[in-house]
Amino acid sequence: MTLHLLKLCVGADSIDDLRDWVAERCLVAVAAGLEPHSSHVTRMVPKRMEELLDGGSLYWIIKGQLSARQKLLDIKTFTGGDGITRCELILGPEVIEVAPAPRRPFQGWRYLDADVAPRDLSASGANIEDMPDDLKRELAELGLL
Repeated sequence: MTLHLLKLCVGADSIDDLRDWVAERCLVAVAAGLEPHSSHVTRMVPKRMEELLDGGSLYWIIKGQLSARQKLLDIKTFTGGDGITRCELILGPEVIEVAPAPRRPFQGWRYLDADVAPRDLSASGANIEDMPDDLKRELAELGLL
C-alpha cells in the first residue's frame, strides 16, 4: 500500500522557488553523471520505507499550505561526520502542484496515507499553473479548487 511523507519546505516562498531549487539540484546531478534528481536530508529515518517506495511522494508544505509533491525515488541512510545517522530522500525532478490545503507547522516529517492525499491540480484539467499562489489558496478555501 502506498504511503507518502509531509514536510515543511523551509526557505521557499512559493512553488516557483521550490521548482528553481529542484532544477538547480537536477543540473548538479546531471553534471555528476547521475539521473536528474534532487534530495532532502533529514535526521529521522522512516520505518515504513517499503510503503513509501511503492509509489509514494514527498508532499511539501509552503507557507502553511500543502502545495506540491515530488515522487520518492529512493531512501538512503548514512552516518555523518558527527556520528549521527541521517536519511537522504531521493526525489524525482518534477514538482507537481496539488490542491492546496492548510497545514499547521511541525518539526520533522509526518506520514500521509494515500487515501487522504490531495489530488494533483493537473488532474482537474484546468490550466492553473500561471495562477498566483494566493488566488489558488483562496479558491481552495472556498472549495472551488
